Amino acid sequence: MPQTFAQLAASPALGIPFWVLLALVLAAFVAGWVDSVVGGGGLIQLPALVIALPTDVSTPEVLGTNKLSSVAGTLVATLTYLRKIRVPVAMVAPLVAAAFVGSAAGSSVARFIPKELLTPIVLVAVIVVGTYTWLKPNLGRTHSERYSGWARVWRSAVIGLVIGFYDGVLGPGTGSFFVIAIVAFLGFGFLQGTVAAKLANLTTNIASILVFGLHGELLWVIGGCMAVANLAGGFLGARMAMRHGNEFIRRVFLLVIVILGARLAWDTVSTWV
Repeated sequence: MPQTFAQLAASPALGIPFWVLLALVLAAFVAGWVDSVVGGGGLIQLPALVIALPTDVSTPEVLGTNKLSSVAGTLVATLTYLRKIRVPVAMVAPLVAAAFVGSAAGSSVARFIPKELLTPIVLVAVIVVGTYTWLKPNLGRTHSERYSGWARVWRSAVIGLVIGFYDGVLGPGTGSFFVIAIVAFLGFGFLQGTVAAKLANLTTNIASILVFGLHGELLWVIGGCMAVANLAGGFLGARMAMRHGNEFIRRVFLLVIVILGARLAWDTVSTWV
């Protein structure tokens, strides 16, 4: 007799009851919305997976399933943005190419790097980024590119490589880091910077999925269900961001930075206690 979806979701093969899957789907929807506006959806989705999945699920499987869900929302958000907003190909090409290389490298070494060493470093970066954005209220409100030619190419590549590597190793806050780097270093407005960040983040997600997939570290059913919700959240968030513009994105960005900082601070303190 064919199994119902609820029976399948509660089966030992899946490893979680149906209500837990629903909770993960809801988390994926909210994460998709946040991620499409300014990045940082991993703050919601990754901890949800860590809490919900059985303890015998490996860290690479958690990270890979998170990427499998995230890529759907990032894709639809990217396409939604690109229908209305264009970003320079000369800037995006090196950003995306370097982000792919960085993410693939980060994902390859993720299982060998102790996360407790990375968390304090990222926390410092978050505090610096949040403070810098708060003290510069006009940052990202207008779009005024500062560089062209090779000056823009190499800066874009460095941003893609460094943040892409971080995304492959850990992940939460990647979209936010892409946005602030593009806005602060290249002179983009928050809206235009978010579009470029979505393209880069889409690339890092794909690179991670390829690496984790090759090692058989993807939970396809759970990740697929979450991907549908993440996609819906990403579509809604992108439309809201375009409607409300740079100031709306800046406010959401600061909120996400505060939440990310609090989360990382808690993780850091927890490792010391």
